[in-house]
Amino acid sequence: MLGLPHALLWQTIADLSTVIIALRFLSFYQSFDLLARFSQIFASRAELEEKNQLLETAMVELKQTQTQLIQQEKMSGLGQLVAGIAHEVNNPMNFISGNLRHLKESTQDLLEFVNVYRQQPQTSPEVEQLADEIDLEFLQQDLPNMLTSMQVGAERVRQIVLSLRNFSRMDEAALKLVDIHEGIDNTLLILQHRLKAKLDRSAVDIVKDYASLPLVECYAGQLNQALMNVLLNSIDALEERETHEQKQAEQASATIDGSPKQITIRTNKLPDNWIEIKIADNGVGISEMIQQRMFEPFFTTKPVGKGTGMGLSISYQIIVEKHHGKFTCLSEQGQGTEFVIQIPHNQQPVASD
Repeated sequence: MLGLPHALLWQTIADLSTVIIALRFLSFYQSFDLLARFSQIFASRAELEEKNQLLETAMVELKQTQTQLIQQEKMSGLGQLVAGIAHEVNNPMNFISGNLRHLKESTQDLLEFVNVYRQQPQTSPEVEQLADEIDLEFLQQDLPNMLTSMQVGAERVRQIVLSLRNFSRMDEAALKLVDIHEGIDNTLLILQHRLKAKLDRSAVDIVKDYASLPLVECYAGQLNQALMNVLLNSIDALEERETHEQKQAEQASATIDGSPKQITIRTNKLPDNWIEIKIADNGVGISEMIQQRMFEPFFTTKPVGKGTGMGLSISYQIIVEKHHGKFTCLSEQGQGTEFVIQIPHNQQPVASD
């Protein structure tokens, strides 16, 4: 009888130990299950973040592609409009130019006839009086000059029309052998309104250093667009420099003593059948931080309404992706900027799938 309480005590202890072991095992199992659930949650979250990143990248690419398509459609429509206007202007200008030549010849004949007539001894006093009233001597000298000026103006319009037609390049969708220098000159002619002096700004000097280049196979219209974007960027930098100098001069009550605004365009023939175009300006320059992002779509440092941030990005895609070339920028803040364009002489069209 004395051993019964001890037996119950040990049994109770054994039962308690079993319960404790069971609770610990259950706790361990629950902890393991909880850990497994946390691992699943973390894995799902990482996968979700990865998918979100992919979606964000896809959205950026989609937006970029959409903008490119819109820009290409605008340029295509603009090219058709410019080509149409150039064609309509070209017809009457040819008529005017052709008739001016005949008019100048006829005018010379009439002036010679008047001179011969006035030298006759029986010239009436009325004729001499009328000659004095209309200042015939002046007309004989000025009329040929007027006709010459009209011919120069007509030729100028003809050159502008030709440049517009060449710049628009209705066949821009096809590869074609073109004169790179002609494309640069046509682009400069179209940008004359930004290069000439105005009341609030000085003129931009253009320095050309052209090497002897062969005809280059390229998408002429798109390459002209890239060149225009680069030149516009240089012009903007020069105007920004001039504005900054004007503000400094006003604050110091002094005159501007800066160097003239200048854009230098150089072309070179490179080894391995490549050509190079360098467009340098003495503008404000570009900081290293901006250079790292300047070819990104929609990136701009200009005020709202003055830039879309697509000019250099589109130029980069035209030069690098479309023409398999290279497009780099060399610049230092306050020291000007040089853009370097390199493309091969011949392009290899991408085969369609």
